[in-house]
Amino acid sequence: MRAIAALLLLCACSGGGGDGGGSPAPPAPPVAAGVVSGASPFAAGCGGAGGTVYVNAEVEPSIAVDPRNPDHWIGAWQQDRWSNGSARGIVAAATFDAGVTWTTRQVPFSSCAGGELLRATDPWVTFSPDGTAYQAAVASSGGTFGAGSANAVLVSQSRDGGLTWSTPATLLRDGASAFNDKETVTADPNDARYAYAVWDRITTENTGPTMFARTADGGVTWEPARAIYDPGRGHQTIGNLIRVLPDGTLANLAAHLVGDDASFSQATLEVIRSTDHGATWSAPIRVSDFRPLGARDPATGQAIRDGSVIPQMAVAPGGTLYVVWQDGRFAGNHDAIALARSADGGLTWSAPLRINAEPSVAAFTPQVHVRADGTIGVSYFDLRSDTADPATLLADYWLARSADGVQWSEARIDGPFDLATAPLVDGALFLGDYMGLAGAGTAFVAFYARTTGDGANRTDIFARRMAVTAETGSAPGAKGAQALSAAGRGADFDRRSFENLRRAIDARRVR
Repeated sequence: MRAIAALLLLCACSGGGGDGGGSPAPPAPPVAAGVVSGASPFAAGCGGAGGTVYVNAEVEPSIAVDPRNPDHWIGAWQQDRWSNGSARGIVAAATFDAGVTWTTRQVPFSSCAGGELLRATDPWVTFSPDGTAYQAAVASSGGTFGAGSANAVLVSQSRDGGLTWSTPATLLRDGASAFNDKETVTADPNDARYAYAVWDRITTENTGPTMFARTADGGVTWEPARAIYDPGRGHQTIGNLIRVLPDGTLANLAAHLVGDDASFSQATLEVIRSTDHGATWSAPIRVSDFRPLGARDPATGQAIRDGSVIPQMAVAPGGTLYVVWQDGRFAGNHDAIALARSADGGLTWSAPLRINAEPSVAAFTPQVHVRADGTIGVSYFDLRSDTADPATLLADYWLARSADGVQWSEARIDGPFDLATAPLVDGALFLGDYMGLAGAGTAFVAFYARTTGDGANRTDIFARRMAVTAETGSAPGAKGAQALSAAGRGADFDRRSFENLRRAIDARRVR
């Protein structure tokens, strides 16, 4: 058992005006901050060979808050990331005192933690209304589509708040002919019997359907995995994520990409719906065109592996759905954070709005959550603090919040920090394809990775509890979101976006 003090320093960090017009920054709200991760628990030499392993580097965290206790949180992350795909394993941490102390555990998803397959990636956690916690991951051995390789989607559960975890259930396992990727698991907040897992399954036949598995008995058993949306040959989904509306309707979000191994030719965000706990599903409903460009160091061109292919979605207490993603159409040469919403359960969607405060720099890797009081929160990174010095790449982490999805204010969660010292994955700087954001009573909890400046411990996982309110258009520091012009950016812009999506998908493979 390893307990880590989270420091919980009340931070007077500066807030973010950042509108590019020299207006004074609004005062920062009270922030509690703490380091959650520690030294690697894994033995040297485990996790196979090939590539560079960044020992002590933690990336790509997820977090969930117990619906019965706002001081009880569970997070998980990749531990000891490899440069050529996945990590030595997944570490989970639980706190019962709102981040003052943490207890960490290693779930046997990978061989380093007692599992069968060598590596693990894509951790995701969720709480059932009865307090049962689920944790999902993808495990693999060997290179994607390589001879003798294997990969599987696994789910473990905890019935004591994250102190112990069950032997993972295998939802689907494949060999060299298919690659299961980017799973998420969502416990039904209305019915503790149900939890739903979704992911994409890329095959050597150039297909990528949305796969689905569910438990209807609180995790005792899982039904066989099946495809719930198969767009056919030359198509794939990515970033599948289920949210449950107050009336029990399920909405699954995914990016739908069209193309081949050379390039994509179309990309959209879509949802499918189920009104019977996932037994049957609707036809896809278009949310928006999808045009991320991906982030780079503006001085050197160094690529940043960000959330380009991973849209995110949250549901408000009243049932409104919010989707956020990276999109280059607002500026034409770098990504902004786009948001669309649906007030009718995903049947129709608003036009995208840009919600990041500083439009002149790249913003990336957004996450969205809606608190119980209806306050919308969106966290993201941007490069507004960066300088012309090519030796550093200064990034900040922000929390934007809104009461209506139109007027937004923001506060700095963390930074500036030097992103240039992050682990390199497939040649790109990597903190994760997503970060964690949750609500704890009247506060947001940001659960995120950032660099440390220590070459032997390149990144750590941090938790910050931010007691911020939603601000209206009349409040100091509130800014209106920018509507996306109806005019397209042209064929060259689309080509650059599709090339970025192709690179981002290719980088997900284990080599």
